[in-house]
Amino acid sequence: MKSRLTRFTAASSAAMLLPALAWAEAAPATPKIDTGDTAFLLVSAALVMLMTPGLALFYGGMVRGKNVLGTLMQSFVAIALISVQWIICGYSLAFGPDLGGIIGSLDWAFLRGVGTEPNADYAATVPHIAFMIYQAMFAVITPALISGAVAERMKFSAYLVFTLAWSTIVYDPVAHWVWGNGGWLRTLGALDFAGGMVVHITSGISALAAAMILGKRKGYMREAIYPHNLPMTVLGAGLLWFGWFGFNAGSALSSGALAATAFVTTHTSAVTATLVWVLVEWIHRGKPTMFGAATGAIAGLATVTPAAGFVGPMSAMLIGLLAGGICYVSLMIKGKLGYDDSLDAFGVHGVGGVLGTLALGLLAQKAVNDAGSNGLFFGDARFFGTQILAICVTVLYSFGITAILLKLIDATIGLRVEEEDEVVGLDISQHGENGYQS
Repeated sequence: MKSRLTRFTAASSAAMLLPALAWAEAAPATPKIDTGDTAFLLVSAALVMLMTPGLALFYGGMVRGKNVLGTLMQSFVAIALISVQWIICGYSLAFGPDLGGIIGSLDWAFLRGVGTEPNADYAATVPHIAFMIYQAMFAVITPALISGAVAERMKFSAYLVFTLAWSTIVYDPVAHWVWGNGGWLRTLGALDFAGGMVVHITSGISALAAAMILGKRKGYMREAIYPHNLPMTVLGAGLLWFGWFGFNAGSALSSGALAATAFVTTHTSAVTATLVWVLVEWIHRGKPTMFGAATGAIAGLATVTPAAGFVGPMSAMLIGLLAGGICYVSLMIKGKLGYDDSLDAFGVHGVGGVLGTLALGLLAQKAVNDAGSNGLFFGDARFFGTQILAICVTVLYSFGITAILLKLIDATIGLRVEEEDEVVGLDISQHGENGYQS
């Protein structure tokens, strides 16, 4: 991730202090592999990879029993599908040599030139190939997040085509704009430490478009549709929370003070959002629920993601407070707005991503990370305006391209399963197997 360019050479940190991604500690005169940083980044990559099976469990427990395997499959297959895409062309499109600030060239397709020597433009103390695989795990989980909006009704074949096309046409360009060397939003000064825009806004807004185009589940708002296994969901939330330390702290790209700050702010936001969600739900509905506590934790994690390496713990606590309250409201009103975001991908990730990116524009402090910017509350109105612009561009691009892709897929192979297949469930109709034997 660009936002995580931790170590530039002394010359490049002066010449390239593009406010968007240069948050590192002092850089060595020449790129040199640091074994501690490399070990830290590889462990962080493994933690982020674990998040996708964690997401599978989180989503899988929330659907009805007849759709559990279909839901697990949508996340699990993304690990394979997008990893292959990333190796073939995705990494090069996102992080390769810049073409006009819009996209990376294909110079690094099939990982040509991506070897064991460091690339100082992104991470000067780890092998280039280590940075590549770390970024791959972000590319994997992002389209998997969208599956929460279309659960229980999308054809598996359509999901595969959509996921591959979306990653190539939406995720890779936005990643380049924000994190890529020469990306136009990075050059303007937009900041995103670990994926508020690149991961959560793109996936959350695309999830909203998908829910609207695919339509509601059969019986939605007319019959009870309950999660079939909340313990599975809680286990998934725990794995996501655990993996998020690699997601956010790992984005420092070195095992130093910045990683420690991001680790603490990540946890601070998550625990605050959990408590706020439980309290608000208790007041609003009369009882606190386990499902609410798990959802609140994920909302806090998603919302602090863009800001984790640019704010201190008290700002992170404020971000968690806002996440717990505002994301809760977004879930409560979705029925009135008339769309069926099955597992709240938009309400948690879309709303959380926008909220966190705005909060970064308000609360960022160079005293925390002098390679970043000061937010509006610390004297820099221009930076806040840049964040708003970046949000608007990411929202419009993600929604528009997603809508076009889904319409094209629907007109060719079709998006939605037949009504009888939806009644039977995706496990049998799409995969020919049962999650549970009676």
